Amino acid sequence: MTGTARAGEHRPEPSTATAGGLDRHALRSLLAPPVGACERVGLEIESGLVDPRTGLAAPYSGERGVRAVLKAVLSQWGGQPLEDSGNLTGVLLDDGSQITLEHGGQVEYSSAPAIGLGTAVDEMRTAMERLAELAADFGWALLPGAGLPFDAPGSIAWVPMRRGALMRDYFARIGEAGSRALEIMSMSLCTQVHLDYVSVDDFAQKLRMQTVASPVIAALLVNSPLQGGRPNQLLSHRSHAWLRMDPRRCGVLPPALRPDVDADDVIDWALGIPMIYYRSGDGRFHPAPDRPFGLLLERGFDDGSVPSLDHWASHLSQIWTNVRVRRTLELREADGPPYQHIPAVPALWVGLTYHEPSRTAAWDLLRRYTLRDHRAAMARLPSTGLHTTLGGDPVRELAHELVRLARAGLSARVSAGLEPAKVLDYLDPLDELLDGGRTFAEQCLDRWDKDLARDPARYVAAFRV
Repeated sequence: MTGTARAGEHRPEPSTATAGGLDRHALRSLLAPPVGACERVGLEIESGLVDPRTGLAAPYSGERGVRAVLKAVLSQWGGQPLEDSGNLTGVLLDDGSQITLEHGGQVEYSSAPAIGLGTAVDEMRTAMERLAELAADFGWALLPGAGLPFDAPGSIAWVPMRRGALMRDYFARIGEAGSRALEIMSMSLCTQVHLDYVSVDDFAQKLRMQTVASPVIAALLVNSPLQGGRPNQLLSHRSHAWLRMDPRRCGVLPPALRPDVDADDVIDWALGIPMIYYRSGDGRFHPAPDRPFGLLLERGFDDGSVPSLDHWASHLSQIWTNVRVRRTLELREADGPPYQHIPAVPALWVGLTYHEPSRTAAWDLLRRYTLRDHRAAMARLPSTGLHTTLGGDPVRELAHELVRLARAGLSARVSAGLEPAKVLDYLDPLDELLDGGRTFAEQCLDRWDKDLARDPARYVAAFRV
């Protein structure tokens, strides 16, 4: 849950705030395409560092802990350390990619922006496999997917990040609405895609299509059926937990369902959401006042300071809608698939987003569904997967059409010389999944009871990088 400047290009939060005073032009500046913007691809792959025998997550501290692995990345690969209150929490590599930590010690690879899908996937494979080799030197396996399958909520030690402690306090204060937040923070894994917009109209077309497609793609890609080493009728523990991660700032971005959505609509919606934390001029984190950001602009913080552009950027990073809007469009609703099938996620989104005919057809297919339809589908899909309905229509049929449109989009990019022909193969696992009607989660459950013999060591060996 970190911030991105352009597709896949992570930047640490500023150490100090800029001069206060924000007008509408300043608020728009973080959602405006820069001069010379082009369509690139960024990837974020979250993985667990787990014991290959038990599948349990590695601790942050200790001679073999996650911090030690990060130190090895820094010493062997170079780059710049990223720290929180003196604690190493990531490495910014010389090529612009990053290896960072989530709050429970999950390791996230964030790519530099790539000019195409094929390049992004090749670079991801190289980095992930190199990281897996390094982790193995410490006795750990690198395990992508959508959740830590053998740990239980509350069993994982927190990475010592100040903003993490403030987030936990915030979610505790809001009660039931935030009751699954700790599970997301400490156990969730994901494959996220960052795509660019190049004009005001392009922003609207891409955002609205991605928003209406998100529940269908989430249902197609459910893949977190185990928690604590046991199945319990859920195909996606991750999607289920996101339903109780402060729904005001998560799930569907309501204005994006409108055909005429623009940046001002997103800004107005975000102004109605409270901040969780903010950073003062001396670099310290503080809990934000319990009022919408729009009122912070009028009244300021309790210490008398006023919000700056840095605070607005931080606020946008504290919103986790299915499509998160900042300098890029961040696609975050889908569960992470098994490692060998990770390219299917960016292939699906690139094919739908970066080909105008496919983008328009996907929007026309899904535009009729209401906010209520979306929320109802998202509530059901953690347990029903491809058997979910959206507004009464079978998601499986809608997913078939989205995959077909994505393939047409990728084929057009290949024909135009923008991608190698191999990117078309990235969608093959989704065709097989739809033809067989068995999601990655259901395939995993079948294996859990059969060749994996309910053995964590066999599970890790089957799904590790």
